[in-house]
Amino acid sequence: MSDRTMAAADTPVAAATGAPHVDAGDAGYRKDLKSRHINMIAIGGAIGTGLFLGAGGRMANAGPSLFIAYAVCGVFAFFVVRALGELVLYRPSSGAFVSYAREFMGEKGAYTAGWLYFLNWSTTAIADITAAATYAHFWAMFSDIPQWVLALIALAVVLTANLISVKYFGEMEFWFAIIKVAALVVFMLVGIFLVVTSHDIGGHTPGLATISDNGGIFPSGVMPMLLLIQGVVFAYASVELCGVAAGETENPEKIMPKAINSIMWRVGLFYVGSVVLLALLLPYTAYSGDESPFVTVFDKLGIPGAAGVMNLVVLTAALSSLNSGLYSTGRILRSMSMSGSAPKFTGVMNKGGVPYGGILLTAAFGVLGVGLNYVMPGDAFELVLNFASIGIIGTWAMIMVCSLLFWHRSKDGRVTRPGYQLPWAPYTQLVTLFFLASVLVLMWMDGGIARTTVNCLPLIAAALVGGWYVVRKRVGRIEAEREDVRA
Repeated sequence: MSDRTMAAADTPVAAATGAPHVDAGDAGYRKDLKSRHINMIAIGGAIGTGLFLGAGGRMANAGPSLFIAYAVCGVFAFFVVRALGELVLYRPSSGAFVSYAREFMGEKGAYTAGWLYFLNWSTTAIADITAAATYAHFWAMFSDIPQWVLALIALAVVLTANLISVKYFGEMEFWFAIIKVAALVVFMLVGIFLVVTSHDIGGHTPGLATISDNGGIFPSGVMPMLLLIQGVVFAYASVELCGVAAGETENPEKIMPKAINSIMWRVGLFYVGSVVLLALLLPYTAYSGDESPFVTVFDKLGIPGAAGVMNLVVLTAALSSLNSGLYSTGRILRSMSMSGSAPKFTGVMNKGGVPYGGILLTAAFGVLGVGLNYVMPGDAFELVLNFASIGIIGTWAMIMVCSLLFWHRSKDGRVTRPGYQLPWAPYTQLVTLFFLASVLVLMWMDGGIARTTVNCLPLIAAALVGGWYVVRKRVGRIEAEREDVRA
């Protein structure tokens, strides 16, 4: 298979001998991300809006069984990021899975992977600014400001910071992650203390009786927990971010394995542990989708200012997710633009090595989210969450397909797998793909907005096919020009 983005300096001999491909979209980036940045980006990717805001409504619907959904989805999220990590160690690229799809599936594969990822983050950006506006309404000073205005302010602040340079992005994400981790650690320590001492929380005594006296682990049955899995998948939507960031990292072969391996215990500690504590502290009926469950607990404790501080933390989590989405889509769209499958302006970089064209395109969809917050402020988060889940499922599926094809090529001797590998291949990839297909089935079974989203899959597929016919001539022309240079 010819490489459609191989740099002009590469030769056909190199390709034939199995040397790693080079994506033309990787040129121009600065290796300004350090080990501490990548480690905290990995943490930030595993702790996002889906936990801080989404856990409240999901707990109210499924009860304590929510921790099972987080644990199951966390295992598959780890498989996905571990598969991506193996590909990163094989060939670091800011184009990440789009670049790998191009190498193993050709331009059609790269085009599909890239636009599904854009669907993920363009809708996630809407969810993030919606969450930020929802959090801001917690404080009386913002209660009279329309939700759409607060959403616009959040978008403007994060967009401005993201356009400066990757170093500023890394620093911002580093401190965002520090705040999130510190807040969760404090919550868990306080929560454990409250459970052990049976301290009163708003007239309720925490402990195992909180679960057993309120319907047990499955108060509404198993099905509500299963139907919430698509929302839980959204909670892990940023785990692949460290793979994108590897292209702007010095010595990724040393940094990435440690960062990726740590995701598993972080998932177990922060996601599963936090949800178990929430279930022990208050009856599941005390939580709601209108407020972060962590804020609910501190609010009922009656500690002056505690709920406000926690609300500030969860606001930080929303801004962190938005920051990550603008960063990653900018890099992915640049990789696509260099091969002709994305608008030309998305490949433009500024003096700081930032692909601002792609970032601005994602931000433009965020502006549409501001309008959505104006039209339907009550349902905006759930609506975009479902479409984001479709993008996430598609992105994860493409990563696993690339990993599977990479494994097959390694068996043929065309590529060499690095020492850091996805365990139990190819069964891990196949089981993960089956899981992702099952999530789509569960979304359809859920009815309502989720079923409507699944029913839109033919429209999404038609849009992808139609878009391909629009760009295929440009893609072919760019490929032909590169073939001429190599010849």
